[in-house]
Amino acid sequence: MSADTAQPETPAIEEMDMGALLEMEDAQPGQLRRGEIVEGMVMGASPDGLIVDVGTKTEAVIPQSEMLSLGVDGAAKLKAGDTVKVMVLQPSSSEGHAIVSLDRARGEEGWDTLAVRHESGEIFDAQVTGHNRGGILVNVDGVNAFVPLSQIDSVRRDDPDAAGQLANLVGNSIRLKVIELNRKRNRVILSERAAMAEVRKEQKDKVLDELQEGQIRTGRVSSITDFGVFVDLGGADGLAHMTELTWERGKKAKELYNVGDEVQAYILKIDRDTKKISLSLKRAQPEKWDSTVNRFVIGQILIGRVTKLMAFGAFVRLDGPVEGLIHISELSNRRIQHPKDVVKEGDVVPVKLVRIEKDRHRLGLSLRQARNDAEAMGFQFDANGAVIDYPDDVREQFQLPPRDASVPVRRQPKTAQEAIEQAVSRDPEPISAFAHAFAQALENAEAGSVVAATVVDASVEAPAEADAEAAGAVEAAAATALVEDAAAEAAVETPLAEAGEQETVAESSDAGEAVAETQDSSEATAAATDAENGATDGSPAEAAAPSEGEESADGS
Repeated sequence: MSADTAQPETPAIEEMDMGALLEMEDAQPGQLRRGEIVEGMVMGASPDGLIVDVGTKTEAVIPQSEMLSLGVDGAAKLKAGDTVKVMVLQPSSSEGHAIVSLDRARGEEGWDTLAVRHESGEIFDAQVTGHNRGGILVNVDGVNAFVPLSQIDSVRRDDPDAAGQLANLVGNSIRLKVIELNRKRNRVILSERAAMAEVRKEQKDKVLDELQEGQIRTGRVSSITDFGVFVDLGGADGLAHMTELTWERGKKAKELYNVGDEVQAYILKIDRDTKKISLSLKRAQPEKWDSTVNRFVIGQILIGRVTKLMAFGAFVRLDGPVEGLIHISELSNRRIQHPKDVVKEGDVVPVKLVRIEKDRHRLGLSLRQARNDAEAMGFQFDANGAVIDYPDDVREQFQLPPRDASVPVRRQPKTAQEAIEQAVSRDPEPISAFAHAFAQALENAEAGSVVAATVVDASVEAPAEADAEAAGAVEAAAATALVEDAAAEAAVETPLAEAGEQETVAESSDAGEAVAETQDSSEATAAATDAENGATDGSPAEAAAPSEGEESADGS
C-alpha cells in the first residue's frame, strides 16, 4: 500500500470525541455501572467490610453499613466462597476498588415484600440493628425501617431508663407490623405494639378457653398501677385488684411486686364476653391459711368483711390470709333470693365458725347463728338480718364511719315481756308456732286496750238523754273487750305461771301443798278459758261482765 492511500485513516481516529471513547470503554467486558445489580463471590473480610469478586480487574467492597439486612453480625454470617447479589454504588473509589451494597440489592425485593405485608396486615419478625433517642432501627429484607418509642411494646415512654432498655433490644428479634410505607420518601414505620396487640388477642382467646375459675396459675407481673397489678398468664393478662394482693393492710402494689416477678394467681372470675380476667394473688398462698386456721375453734364468733357475693352465698375475709363462705341458708332466718338481700361487698359482719375443711382449705360460716351473741356484743340487725349498727370497738378496728344519730340504740331487754316484744318487732313474720302464739296474744292485748279506752271515752261523753238501748250496746261491747283482754293476758302469763309452778313443785318439801297450788293454778286457768268461751258463746259470763265494766268505768 502506498503512502498516498494510508493518509485518510489518521484524521478519522483523531476526530473521535470523548463521548465515543467513554461508550467504547463501557462496552468493554468487566466494567461496572452505577446502580447495576451484579453477582459476586465473597473473598474475605477487611477493616472496611467484606471483599467481593464481581468479575472485574479490581475487587469490590461491601461496607458494614450496607449489609444490615443480615443482622448485627452480618459479616460473620458470610464466609469465603458464598455467592451474593450486590448493587454498584461507586464503580471506582479513590482507593481503587468498587463500593457495592448488599442491602440495596435486596431492598428492591424488600420494598415489594413490605408493600404486601402492609396491605395484608401480616405480622413478621425482624432483628433490631440499632437505636436512638426516638426509637429503634430495623432492616427488613434490605430496607431500613424505624420503630418509634411510642410503638415499642416492651419499653414505656415514661420510664427514666428508657434509653438503656432500647440499647438492650439491639440484636434481639421482635414481632412487628407495617403501619406506614412511602417508597418515594424512603420511609418505613413499623410497630411492635400493634403486632403484639393482635398476638395477644389470639393468645387470649386460646388461654380463655383453657382457664377455669378457682384454678391457680403461674404468671408474670406485666404492669403495676395504683389500682392493682396486671399478670400475664401466658398470652392473656388478668387484673389483681389492690384488695386481692395481700392479706396485710396498708400495703401498696409497688411495695409488694416488681414488673417481671413470677407469681401464683388464683382465678376469681372470667368474663368471656368482655374477655376480662379477675385474679387474686393473696388467695394463692395456702401455706399461710393453715397457720391461721389452727387458731380457730368451731363455734367461735369472728368478725370479718364481705369480699364477694355469689348466687350461693357470700365470702367473708377473716383475720389473716383466710376467707370463709356464708351459705345463703346461713345468712338469715328468712328465705332470701340472693345474698345481696342481706349483705353487700365491703360489709363488716359477725359470723359463727360452723365448719373447718382443712383438706379443701374451706371454712363454713353462719351469720344467722351468730346473731344472738352478736347482739350481746352490741351489734344491731334489721328484720332481714342485716347489720345496721356496730359496737364502738368494731367501728374503730375496721375504720367504719361514725354512728348515724338517726338510728336508735336498742337496749337489752330486762324482762321476758320486753324480750318477746323485741323479738316480734324484729321479726314481724314469726317463724314458729311459739312465736306466732306470742304475737297473736300481744295483738289481742293491744286491741283490747284500745277498745276499752274508746268505750270509756264514749261513756263519759254520752248525753244523759241517750236511750237505754244505745247505753246497753256500749256496755256490752266494753264487757266483751275486757273479757278478751283478760283472756289474752292469761294466754301470755300462763306459760310463765306453769313454769313457776313446776319449779315450786321441785323445790317444795311438802308434796300436798305443791299439789294444791298446782290445782289452784289449773282451776284459775280453766276459769279464764271458760270466761273467754262464755263471752264468745253468749253464756252467763256475758251478763256478769257489764257490772264489772261499769265498776271499772266508774272507777276511772
